Amino acid sequence: MNPLIHSLHPYPFQKLAELIEGLTPNPEKPLIKLTIGEPQHEAPAIVLDTLAKSLAGVSKYPSTKGELPLRQAISNWATKRFNLKALNPDTEILPVTGTREALFAITQTLVGEKKNALVVSPNPFYQIYEGAGILAGANLHFLPCGAETNYRVNYQEVSDQVWQQCEVLFVCSPNNPSGSITTLEEYAYLIEKAKTFNFTIVADECYSEIYFGDQPPLGLLEACDKLGHTDYKHCLIFQSLSKRSNLPGLRSGFVAGDASILKPFLLYRTYQGCAMPIHHQDASIAAWNDEEHVIKNRQIYTRKFDSVLEILSPVMPISKPEAGFYLWPELNMTDEEFCTSLYQEESVLVLPGSYLGREDNGHNPGSRHVRMALVAEESECVEAAKRIRSFLSRR
Repeated sequence: MNPLIHSLHPYPFQKLAELIEGLTPNPEKPLIKLTIGEPQHEAPAIVLDTLAKSLAGVSKYPSTKGELPLRQAISNWATKRFNLKALNPDTEILPVTGTREALFAITQTLVGEKKNALVVSPNPFYQIYEGAGILAGANLHFLPCGAETNYRVNYQEVSDQVWQQCEVLFVCSPNNPSGSITTLEEYAYLIEKAKTFNFTIVADECYSEIYFGDQPPLGLLEACDKLGHTDYKHCLIFQSLSKRSNLPGLRSGFVAGDASILKPFLLYRTYQGCAMPIHHQDASIAAWNDEEHVIKNRQIYTRKFDSVLEILSPVMPISKPEAGFYLWPELNMTDEEFCTSLYQEESVLVLPGSYLGREDNGHNPGSRHVRMALVAEESECVEAAKRIRSFLSRR
Protein backbone atom coordinates (compact mmCIF):
# COMPACT_ATOMS: atom_id res chain seq x y z
CA MET A 1 0.00 0.00 0.00
CA ASN A 2 1.13 3.55 -0.72
CA PRO A 3 2.46 4.69 2.70
CA LEU A 4 1.45 8.28 1.94
CA ILE A 5 -2.20 7.28 2.34
CA HIS A 6 -1.60 7.09 6.08
CA SER A 7 -0.65 10.79 6.05
CA LEU A 8 -4.10 11.86 4.87
CA HIS A 9 -6.24 13.67 7.43
CA PRO A 10 -9.84 12.66 8.17
CA TYR A 11 -12.23 14.57 5.92
CA PRO A 12 -14.09 17.43 7.69
CA PHE A 13 -17.45 15.68 7.51
CA GLN A 14 -15.99 12.53 9.04
CA LYS A 15 -14.68 14.64 11.91
CA LEU A 16 -18.10 16.28 12.24
CA ALA A 17 -19.81 12.89 12.40
CA GLU A 18 -17.42 11.85 15.16
CA LEU A 19 -18.01 15.13 17.02
CA ILE A 20 -21.79 14.71 17.20
CA GLU A 21 -21.79 10.93 17.67
CA GLY A 22 -23.98 10.12 20.65
CA LEU A 23 -25.52 13.59 20.72
CA THR A 24 -29.23 14.08 20.02
CA PRO A 25 -30.65 17.05 18.13
CA ASN A 26 -33.69 18.75 19.62
CA PRO A 27 -36.51 16.26 18.84
CA GLU A 28 -39.10 19.04 18.72
CA LYS A 29 -37.48 20.63 15.66
CA PRO A 30 -36.65 19.06 12.30
CA LEU A 31 -32.93 18.94 11.62
CA ILE A 32 -31.56 21.61 9.29
CA LYS A 33 -28.10 21.00 7.84
CA LEU A 34 -25.96 23.96 6.79
CA THR A 35 -22.85 21.82 6.43
CA ILE A 36 -22.16 20.48 2.93
CA GLY A 37 -21.91 22.91 0.02
CA GLU A 38 -24.28 20.88 -2.14
CA PRO A 39 -26.69 23.13 -4.06
CA GLN A 40 -30.33 22.25 -3.39
CA HIS A 41 -31.89 24.55 -5.99
CA GLU A 42 -33.73 23.02 -8.93
CA ALA A 43 -31.57 21.79 -11.80
CA PRO A 44 -32.21 23.60 -15.13
CA ALA A 45 -34.97 21.91 -17.14
CA ILE A 46 -33.08 22.47 -20.38
CA VAL A 47 -30.17 20.42 -19.03
CA LEU A 48 -32.37 17.57 -17.76
CA ASP A 49 -34.25 17.42 -21.06
CA THR A 50 -31.00 17.28 -23.01
CA LEU A 51 -29.65 14.59 -20.72
CA ALA A 52 -32.72 12.43 -21.20
CA LYS A 53 -32.59 12.79 -24.98
CA SER A 54 -28.88 11.91 -25.08
CA LEU A 55 -28.90 8.60 -23.23
CA ALA A 56 -28.01 6.73 -26.41
CA GLY A 57 -24.53 8.11 -25.82
CA VAL A 58 -23.92 5.37 -23.23
CA SER A 59 -23.21 2.98 -26.11
CA LYS A 60 -20.09 4.95 -27.06
CA TYR A 61 -16.70 5.25 -25.39
CA PRO A 62 -16.17 8.94 -24.64
CA SER A 63 -12.99 10.73 -25.65
CA THR A 64 -10.76 11.88 -22.80
CA LYS A 65 -10.32 15.19 -24.59
CA GLY A 66 -14.08 15.66 -24.87
CA GLU A 67 -16.08 16.28 -28.03
CA LEU A 68 -15.36 19.48 -29.94
CA PRO A 69 -18.93 20.88 -29.50
CA LEU A 70 -18.43 20.80 -25.71
CA ARG A 71 -15.00 22.40 -25.87
CA GLN A 72 -16.39 25.04 -28.21
CA ALA A 73 -19.33 25.76 -25.89
CA ILE A 74 -16.88 26.15 -22.98
CA SER A 75 -14.69 28.44 -25.07
CA ASN A 76 -17.67 30.59 -26.02
CA TRP A 77 -18.82 30.87 -22.40
CA ALA A 78 -15.40 31.57 -20.89
CA THR A 79 -14.43 34.06 -23.61
CA LYS A 80 -17.60 36.06 -23.01
CA ARG A 81 -17.65 35.71 -19.22
CA PHE A 82 -14.01 36.69 -18.70
CA ASN A 83 -13.66 39.14 -21.60
CA LEU A 84 -10.92 37.04 -23.22
CA LYS A 85 -9.49 37.76 -26.64
CA ALA A 86 -9.43 34.04 -27.41
CA LEU A 87 -9.45 30.60 -25.79
CA ASN A 88 -8.47 27.79 -28.14
CA PRO A 89 -10.87 24.84 -27.75
CA ASP A 90 -8.27 22.42 -29.12
CA THR A 91 -5.28 23.31 -26.97
CA GLU A 92 -6.38 25.50 -24.05
CA ILE A 93 -9.49 23.68 -22.77
CA LEU A 94 -9.99 20.22 -21.28
CA PRO A 95 -13.36 18.99 -19.95
CA VAL A 96 -13.16 17.16 -16.62
CA THR A 97 -15.50 15.03 -14.55
CA GLY A 98 -15.88 17.58 -11.80
CA THR A 99 -13.20 19.84 -10.42
CA ARG A 100 -12.53 17.69 -7.35
CA GLU A 101 -10.92 14.92 -9.38
CA ALA A 102 -9.27 17.42 -11.72
CA LEU A 103 -7.67 19.41 -8.89
CA PHE A 104 -6.35 16.16 -7.47
CA ALA A 105 -5.10 14.92 -10.85
CA ILE A 106 -3.39 18.14 -11.91
CA THR A 107 -1.31 18.02 -8.73
CA GLN A 108 -0.09 14.53 -9.58
CA THR A 109 0.84 15.84 -13.03
CA LEU A 110 2.70 18.95 -11.88
CA VAL A 111 4.61 17.78 -8.80
CA GLY A 112 7.95 16.02 -8.99
CA GLU A 113 10.49 18.14 -10.82
CA LYS A 114 11.80 20.16 -7.89
CA LYS A 115 13.61 18.76 -4.88
CA ASN A 116 11.59 19.18 -1.66
CA ALA A 117 8.66 20.42 -3.74
CA LEU A 118 5.96 22.50 -2.10
CA VAL A 119 2.24 22.68 -2.71
CA VAL A 120 1.20 26.09 -1.42
CA SER A 121 -2.37 26.57 -0.24
CA PRO A 122 -4.54 29.12 1.56
CA ASN A 123 -5.49 28.19 5.10
CA PRO A 124 -8.43 27.41 5.63
CA PHE A 125 -8.83 25.53 2.39
CA TYR A 126 -10.72 22.97 0.29
CA GLN A 127 -9.38 19.68 1.58
CA ILE A 128 -8.54 18.27 -1.86
CA TYR A 129 -5.59 20.69 -2.09
CA GLU A 130 -3.95 19.06 0.90
CA GLY A 131 -4.75 15.46 0.00
CA ALA A 132 -3.53 15.94 -3.56
CA GLY A 133 -0.27 17.41 -2.33
CA ILE A 134 0.31 14.65 0.20
CA LEU A 135 -0.27 11.84 -2.30
CA ALA A 136 1.94 13.58 -4.87
CA GLY A 137 4.77 13.41 -2.34
CA ALA A 138 4.99 17.17 -1.86
CA ASN A 139 5.31 19.15 1.33
CA LEU A 140 2.45 21.48 2.23
CA HIS A 141 2.97 25.16 2.90
CA PHE A 142 -0.04 27.04 4.25
CA LEU A 143 -0.78 30.75 3.86
CA PRO A 144 -3.05 32.06 6.63
CA CYS A 145 -6.21 33.90 5.64
CA GLY A 146 -8.07 34.24 8.90
CA ALA A 147 -9.65 37.14 10.76
CA GLU A 148 -6.22 38.58 11.52
CA THR A 149 -5.59 39.07 7.76
CA ASN A 150 -9.16 40.15 6.97
CA TYR A 151 -9.61 36.72 5.34
CA ARG A 152 -7.08 37.41 2.60
CA VAL A 153 -3.67 35.93 1.85
CA ASN A 154 -0.78 38.37 2.12
CA TYR A 155 1.31 37.05 -0.76
CA GLN A 156 3.91 39.78 -0.23
CA GLU A 157 4.98 38.06 2.99
CA VAL A 158 5.82 34.78 1.24
CA SER A 159 9.58 34.35 0.97
CA ASP A 160 11.39 33.72 -2.29
CA GLN A 161 12.64 30.46 -0.77
CA VAL A 162 9.04 29.23 -0.62
CA TRP A 163 8.37 30.36 -4.20
CA GLN A 164 11.58 28.62 -5.29
CA GLN A 165 10.34 25.29 -3.95
CA CYS A 166 6.73 25.81 -5.00
CA GLU A 167 5.38 23.68 -7.84
CA VAL A 168 1.64 24.28 -7.34
CA LEU A 169 -0.01 27.36 -5.85
CA PHE A 170 -3.69 26.87 -5.13
CA VAL A 171 -5.78 30.03 -5.33
CA CYS A 172 -9.47 29.69 -4.44
CA SER A 173 -11.36 32.72 -5.72
CA PRO A 174 -14.10 33.28 -4.69
CA ASN A 175 -12.69 31.71 -1.59
CA ASN A 176 -14.14 28.72 0.21
CA PRO A 177 -15.06 29.45 2.99
CA SER A 178 -14.70 33.25 3.31
CA GLY A 179 -15.97 34.39 -0.10
CA SER A 180 -13.08 36.81 -0.68
CA ILE A 181 -11.96 37.51 -4.26
CA THR A 182 -8.38 37.68 -5.54
CA THR A 183 -7.60 41.10 -7.00
CA LEU A 184 -5.88 42.06 -10.26
CA GLU A 185 -2.92 43.41 -8.27
CA GLU A 186 -2.56 40.11 -6.41
CA TYR A 187 -2.71 38.13 -9.63
CA ALA A 188 -0.13 40.42 -11.25
CA TYR A 189 2.24 39.73 -8.35
CA LEU A 190 1.62 35.97 -8.47
CA ILE A 191 2.07 35.70 -12.23
CA GLU A 192 5.44 37.41 -12.01
CA LYS A 193 6.49 35.04 -9.22
CA ALA A 194 5.30 32.05 -11.26
CA LYS A 195 7.36 33.21 -14.24
CA THR A 196 10.44 33.79 -12.09
CA PHE A 197 10.28 30.59 -10.05
CA ASN A 198 8.52 28.24 -12.51
CA PHE A 199 5.41 27.11 -10.68
CA THR A 200 1.77 26.79 -11.72
CA ILE A 201 -1.08 28.91 -10.39
CA VAL A 202 -4.10 26.62 -10.03
CA ALA A 203 -7.16 28.84 -9.67
CA ASP A 204 -10.22 27.08 -8.26
CA GLU A 205 -13.08 29.28 -9.52
CA CYS A 206 -16.05 27.01 -8.77
CA TYR A 207 -18.00 29.77 -7.00
CA SER A 208 -17.40 32.49 -9.59
CA GLU A 209 -21.01 32.65 -10.79
CA ILE A 210 -22.57 33.16 -7.36
CA TYR A 211 -22.04 36.80 -6.57
CA PHE A 212 -24.03 39.84 -5.46
CA GLY A 213 -24.52 42.99 -7.50
CA ASP A 214 -23.53 43.67 -11.09
CA GLN A 215 -19.76 43.12 -10.97
CA PRO A 216 -18.74 39.46 -11.50
CA PRO A 217 -15.59 38.22 -9.75
CA LEU A 218 -12.31 38.53 -11.61
CA GLY A 219 -10.94 35.29 -13.07
CA LEU A 220 -7.28 34.32 -13.42
CA LEU A 221 -7.37 34.15 -17.23
CA GLU A 222 -9.20 37.47 -17.27
CA ALA A 223 -6.37 38.92 -15.18
CA CYS A 224 -3.85 37.42 -17.61
CA ASP A 225 -5.52 39.15 -20.56
CA LYS A 226 -5.65 42.48 -18.73
CA LEU A 227 -1.93 42.14 -17.97
CA GLY A 228 -0.96 41.17 -21.52
CA HIS A 229 -0.12 37.63 -20.46
CA THR A 230 -2.14 36.14 -23.30
CA ASP A 231 -0.41 32.76 -23.58
CA TYR A 232 -1.63 31.99 -20.02
CA LYS A 233 1.79 30.49 -19.20
CA HIS A 234 1.84 29.00 -15.66
CA CYS A 235 -1.90 29.66 -15.26
CA LEU A 236 -4.87 27.29 -15.09
CA ILE A 237 -8.49 27.86 -14.11
CA PHE A 238 -10.85 25.16 -12.87
CA GLN A 239 -14.56 25.70 -13.45
CA SER A 240 -17.62 23.60 -12.68
CA LEU A 241 -21.35 23.30 -13.35
CA SER A 242 -21.99 22.08 -9.79
CA LYS A 243 -22.52 25.49 -8.20
CA ARG A 244 -23.20 27.60 -11.31
CA SER A 245 -26.01 25.38 -12.57
CA ASN A 246 -27.04 23.32 -9.50
CA LEU A 247 -25.67 20.15 -11.10
CA PRO A 248 -23.31 18.58 -8.53
CA GLY A 249 -24.30 15.08 -9.63
CA LEU A 250 -23.48 15.66 -13.29
CA ARG A 251 -19.75 15.80 -12.44
CA SER A 252 -18.93 18.25 -15.17
CA GLY A 253 -16.37 21.02 -15.35
CA PHE A 254 -13.31 22.10 -17.25
CA VAL A 255 -9.68 23.17 -16.97
CA ALA A 256 -8.42 26.00 -19.18
CA GLY A 257 -5.22 27.94 -19.65
CA ASP A 258 -1.59 27.06 -20.34
CA ALA A 259 -1.54 24.76 -23.42
CA SER A 260 1.92 23.45 -22.53
CA ILE A 261 0.48 22.02 -19.29
CA LEU A 262 -2.82 20.79 -20.69
CA LYS A 263 -1.06 18.62 -23.29
CA PRO A 264 0.73 16.36 -20.74
CA PHE A 265 -2.32 16.59 -18.46
CA LEU A 266 -4.41 15.09 -21.26
CA LEU A 267 -1.88 12.26 -21.55
CA TYR A 268 -2.09 11.67 -17.78
CA ARG A 269 -5.88 11.60 -17.93
CA THR A 270 -5.85 9.17 -20.84
CA TYR A 271 -4.24 6.64 -18.52
CA GLN A 272 -6.31 7.70 -15.51
CA GLY A 273 -9.55 7.01 -17.40
CA CYS A 274 -11.68 10.01 -16.40
CA ALA A 275 -13.50 10.70 -19.66
CA MET A 276 -16.86 12.46 -19.41
CA PRO A 277 -19.79 10.34 -20.73
CA ILE A 278 -21.29 11.54 -24.01
CA HIS A 279 -24.73 12.24 -22.52
CA HIS A 280 -23.09 14.32 -19.78
CA GLN A 281 -21.22 16.25 -22.43
CA ASP A 282 -24.45 17.00 -24.31
CA ALA A 283 -26.12 18.14 -21.08
CA SER A 284 -23.08 20.27 -20.26
CA ILE A 285 -23.30 22.01 -23.63
CA ALA A 286 -26.88 22.97 -22.83
CA ALA A 287 -25.81 24.32 -19.44
CA TRP A 288 -22.87 26.38 -20.69
CA ASN A 289 -25.01 27.82 -23.50
CA ASP A 290 -27.75 29.03 -21.15
CA GLU A 291 -27.26 32.01 -18.84
CA GLU A 292 -30.88 32.59 -17.84
CA HIS A 293 -30.91 29.89 -15.16
CA VAL A 294 -27.63 31.26 -13.74
CA ILE A 295 -29.12 34.73 -13.34
CA LYS A 296 -32.17 33.30 -11.58
CA ASN A 297 -29.88 31.26 -9.34
CA ARG A 298 -27.99 34.39 -8.24
CA GLN A 299 -31.27 36.16 -7.50
CA ILE A 300 -32.33 33.29 -5.21
CA TYR A 301 -29.03 33.42 -3.32
CA THR A 302 -29.26 37.19 -2.99
CA ARG A 303 -32.71 36.94 -1.41
CA LYS A 304 -31.54 34.23 0.98
CA PHE A 305 -28.47 36.13 2.12
CA ASP A 306 -30.46 39.32 2.63
CA SER A 307 -33.10 37.50 4.69
CA VAL A 308 -30.62 35.54 6.79
CA LEU A 309 -28.33 38.49 7.46
CA GLU A 310 -31.25 40.64 8.58
CA ILE A 311 -32.03 38.00 11.20
CA LEU A 312 -28.48 37.30 12.38
CA SER A 313 -26.83 40.73 12.24
CA PRO A 314 -28.28 41.91 15.59
CA VAL A 315 -26.81 38.94 17.48
CA MET A 316 -23.43 38.21 15.86
CA PRO A 317 -20.74 39.94 13.78
CA ILE A 318 -21.60 38.74 10.30
CA SER A 319 -21.55 40.16 6.79
CA LYS A 320 -22.36 39.19 3.23
CA PRO A 321 -19.38 37.61 1.45
CA GLU A 322 -18.03 39.05 -1.77
CA ALA A 323 -19.21 35.90 -3.53
CA GLY A 324 -20.09 32.25 -2.94
CA PHE A 325 -22.84 30.72 -0.81
CA TYR A 326 -21.16 30.43 2.60
CA LEU A 327 -21.37 32.51 5.74
CA TRP A 328 -18.16 32.47 7.78
CA PRO A 329 -18.84 34.24 11.09
CA GLU A 330 -16.35 34.63 13.90
CA LEU A 331 -17.56 33.32 17.27
CA ASN A 332 -17.15 34.25 20.91
CA MET A 333 -16.83 30.55 21.83
CA THR A 334 -15.01 27.57 20.35
CA ASP A 335 -16.33 26.36 17.03
CA GLU A 336 -16.91 22.81 18.31
CA GLU A 337 -18.84 24.09 21.33
CA PHE A 338 -20.99 26.28 19.07
CA CYS A 339 -21.61 23.36 16.73
CA THR A 340 -22.57 20.76 19.35
CA SER A 341 -24.68 23.14 21.46
CA LEU A 342 -26.56 24.48 18.43
CA TYR A 343 -27.17 20.93 17.24
CA GLN A 344 -28.56 19.78 20.60
CA GLU A 345 -30.58 22.88 21.41
CA GLU A 346 -31.86 24.03 18.03
CA SER A 347 -31.38 21.04 15.70
CA VAL A 348 -29.21 23.04 13.30
CA LEU A 349 -25.94 21.59 12.10
CA VAL A 350 -22.98 23.72 10.96
CA LEU A 351 -19.35 22.88 10.23
CA PRO A 352 -16.62 23.86 12.72
CA GLY A 353 -14.18 26.16 10.95
CA SER A 354 -11.12 24.52 12.48
CA TYR A 355 -11.92 21.39 10.45
CA LEU A 356 -11.20 23.36 7.26
CA GLY A 357 -7.83 24.65 8.44
CA ARG A 358 -4.56 23.40 9.84
CA GLU A 359 -2.60 24.63 12.81
CA ASP A 360 0.41 26.57 11.62
CA ASN A 361 2.79 28.39 13.96
CA GLY A 362 0.51 27.45 16.83
CA HIS A 363 -2.67 28.84 15.31
CA ASN A 364 -5.47 27.44 13.18
CA PRO A 365 -7.02 30.40 11.29
CA GLY A 366 -10.30 28.49 10.96
CA SER A 367 -10.78 28.17 14.70
CA ARG A 368 -13.60 30.08 16.39
CA HIS A 369 -15.44 30.22 13.06
CA VAL A 370 -18.17 28.07 11.55
CA ARG A 371 -19.13 27.58 7.94
CA MET A 372 -22.81 27.87 7.09
CA ALA A 373 -23.83 26.80 3.59
CA LEU A 374 -26.98 28.62 2.47
CA VAL A 375 -27.82 26.01 -0.13
CA ALA A 376 -31.27 24.90 1.03
CA GLU A 377 -34.56 26.59 0.13
CA GLU A 378 -35.02 30.12 1.46
CA SER A 379 -37.65 29.13 4.02
CA GLU A 380 -35.34 26.53 5.54
CA CYS A 381 -32.38 28.94 5.64
CA VAL A 382 -34.56 31.58 7.30
CA GLU A 383 -35.78 29.07 9.88
CA ALA A 384 -32.19 28.06 10.61
CA ALA A 385 -31.24 31.73 11.06
CA LYS A 386 -34.10 32.27 13.51
CA ARG A 387 -32.96 29.29 15.55
CA ILE A 388 -29.36 30.50 15.58
CA ARG A 389 -30.55 33.94 16.73
CA SER A 390 -32.57 32.31 19.51
CA PHE A 391 -29.56 30.21 20.50
CA LEU A 392 -27.24 33.23 20.66
CA SER A 393 -29.82 35.40 22.44
CA ARG A 394 -29.84 32.94 25.33
CA ARG A 395 -26.09 33.50 25.70
